[in-house]
Amino acid sequence: MGIRKLKPTTPGQRHKVIGAFDKITASTPEKSLVTGKKSTGGRNNTGKMTMRYLGGGHKQKYRFIDFKRNKDGIPATVKSIEYDPNRTSRIALLYYADGAKSYIIAPNGLEVGQTVVSGSEAAPEVGNTLPMANIPVGTIIHNIELRPGQGAKLVRSAGTFAQLTSKEGAYAIIKMPSGETRKILAACKATIGAVGNSDHGLEKSGKAGRSRWLGRRPRNRGVVMNPVDHPMGGGEGRASGGHPRSRNGLYAKGLKTRAPKKHSSKYIIERRKK
Repeated sequence: MGIRKLKPTTPGQRHKVIGAFDKITASTPEKSLVTGKKSTGGRNNTGKMTMRYLGGGHKQKYRFIDFKRNKDGIPATVKSIEYDPNRTSRIALLYYADGAKSYIIAPNGLEVGQTVVSGSEAAPEVGNTLPMANIPVGTIIHNIELRPGQGAKLVRSAGTFAQLTSKEGAYAIIKMPSGETRKILAACKATIGAVGNSDHGLEKSGKAGRSRWLGRRPRNRGVVMNPVDHPMGGGEGRASGGHPRSRNGLYAKGLKTRAPKKHSSKYIIERRKK
């Protein structure tokens, strides 16, 4: 999966860098795995704006992704690699031997026609899902569960991967993409390989309109507001506004907001890098 830099025939294309769609093999999603998606525009049930900077954007359909991978021992063939508007990564359509169909997040190196399988007996190969107790130490993984059977919660974004560094009793020690090292129960499942579309981080929209297509409205800085609207607002001329803080007065840029007695702190061996 590469990126494309366009010849600047218009001002909006001068700095535009977009992902190449060369690996995508299907243009329409599998109908049985798709549902309608309602756009809220950042409003709640009474119509009041509760989330700023949202609204507009192209109509999207939601694709159901199988994060549990609980059809153990049943081989599945990769039918197609598809675009998903709801996430940065690409998705792969699987046809199981028993006739079932499902979508998974497409890892790097997964090709159409390849066979993947899940379960404790599966080989540690790209696209296969198995408990971390059965994965060799040093393997690159993604789609990691936090509780057995819950479904993958960690490392699902484009280009991300974690590494299984060691095992201690009932726990596996994982090096996360953030640099954090933490324990996760070895009974939890993970998928072998790194998430695909690794060049996503190099993309540049090139123009404001492309952000609007994605449903993102313009963000205005607190410094340019009035004192009634933001703690950093007001002042004569271009006043910077003191210590950076959020609209409701919480310090930004450095204030630790993690609960000091959070139960999962005991599983974190090394905090993420600053």
